Amino acid sequence: MMLLNLLQEHGKQAAEQGGGAEAAHAEHVPIIVEKINEWFGPAVFEMQKAIMPPIYKALKIFGPQWPGEGMSYDQYVHAGNLPIPTQVVMFLFVALIAVVVLYFVRGKLSAESPTNRQQSLEVGVEAVRGLLSDLVGEGGIKHFPVVATFGLLILLSNLTGMLPDMIAPTSNFNMTLALALTSFLYYNYVGIRENGLLGHLKHFAGPVMWLAPLMFPIEIVSNLARIMSLSMRLFGNIYGEEQVSGAISNIVQFVVPALIMPLGLLTSILQTFIFIVLSMVYLGEVSHHEEGHEEHGHAAAAH
Repeated sequence: MMLLNLLQEHGKQAAEQGGGAEAAHAEHVPIIVEKINEWFGPAVFEMQKAIMPPIYKALKIFGPQWPGEGMSYDQYVHAGNLPIPTQVVMFLFVALIAVVVLYFVRGKLSAESPTNRQQSLEVGVEAVRGLLSDLVGEGGIKHFPVVATFGLLILLSNLTGMLPDMIAPTSNFNMTLALALTSFLYYNYVGIRENGLLGHLKHFAGPVMWLAPLMFPIEIVSNLARIMSLSMRLFGNIYGEEQVSGAISNIVQFVVPALIMPLGLLTSILQTFIFIVLSMVYLGEVSHHEEGHEEHGHAAAAH
């Protein structure tokens, strides 16, 4: 209910203020966002005009009606809305950059004479593999593609806000909520796949059967709260860092903004690390462990 109420409140604010991302960054829209909307906005608006009103009326959690209902494209934009929101354009930009960065860093892989780029990539890969082995178990390596994708996209998203005329997509709650929901759905999918539906539900009952009626609802609420924990932590830190940096830059435009950039870099790296580590811990709770690692996995899950 807490998540539903938050979504409903956020939806009402979006309807009243003309869009979630633009309400948060109404004073500035990056040039890349303006151009993308200029090129593709009218077509996207027509699609939304056909799809969004029925969704708003059916779900009734995003507001009484879609903000663009009954408007033309020009009226919709003039009201302060964008058919393709800032955070969506920024995240697509990050995904494109991620592909380019990986292609550049990977280069030609060689076991005999690895390049500096390959060695740098291997350091990151081995770090994530080591965490998966410690927190999930020996079988945790199969989750590497998902966890590494989380790490790369979130890190690049956080760092995007440090570029000129750019906004970090993770400074928007819609984006961090989507990331948290993806992590939540994935580790529950893994739990059901490896333990079966009944086995996964039994996990929520706790080790003592006579306490199951008490533990089961507590564990369900605790797991649902992880969505808010993951999304709000990432959003709050990145949004707060951007707001502080922007306020300081408006007051002092030289030297001082550059001095606080290391703090922004530290925040970006730390929040990425926290997100992927928590996702690994949740995976460790629901995954099968090798016999030698079972006790260690339970300790990590409890932590």
